[in-house]
Amino acid sequence: MQPPILVVTDIEGTTTPISFVHRVLFPFARDALPALLARRDADPAVADALDAVERLSPGRDPLAQLLAWMDADAKVTPLKTLQGIAWRDGYESGRLVGALYPDVAPALRAWHRAGLRLAAYSSGSEDAQRLIFGHSVAGNLCPLFEAFLDTRIGAKREPASYAGLVRQQGVAPEQALFLSDSEAELDAAAQSGLLACQLVRAADGTRPGRHPVAEDFPAVAALFGLPDPLPPPLDNPGAAANPRA
Repeated sequence: MQPPILVVTDIEGTTTPISFVHRVLFPFARDALPALLARRDADPAVADALDAVERLSPGRDPLAQLLAWMDADAKVTPLKTLQGIAWRDGYESGRLVGALYPDVAPALRAWHRAGLRLAAYSSGSEDAQRLIFGHSVAGNLCPLFEAFLDTRIGAKREPASYAGLVRQQGVAPEQALFLSDSEAELDAAAQSGLLACQLVRAADGTRPGRHPVAEDFPAVAALFGLPDPLPPPLDNPGAAANPRA
């Protein structure tokens, strides 16, 4: 198997603990939505999202519908857009900092230095993805990525979404590796010919499934022939270590 040239990563449960999304981001957005809708309804992005809510749920109070979607963890584009706007305010004010597993940033930096192409594909909006990586605990990681993709390219459990993704990025399916904690998403990616690897994070309680399994990004690197993000062992334990990539 040839190593991939494009690595596409999910976020929740893959680069970022599920607890951060559900215990920090979602409550923050829920608290912020009423004021956001009331004070910024003339903002074009907010207005467009509210128009989309009306099209999807005619006649229903927009806030009530948005909160219902949040309760159901629905992957609905206008909800994700408005959550992203709320989160931007939080990140830019310093009230939010993007959580990442400790192994993620070193791996992404090593892979980028080695010439691998990196993209994110999440049910969260493109803007929300840029915020979590741009205001992360490891600093601004956005320059490492060449694409942030959301449900506008298609649902994450649909094989056609992944076919469109690799076509958009100009690579053959077998040249792309998709990383996710979700077996259903990995099934869809594999059906379109992509390489697939399930991140099984102990903290998130992910159960191994049908696809190759890795507990962290260094394990992904070992499975698929990617640059090792960990420093090499020292011949002289008293000497300073140099990163491999």
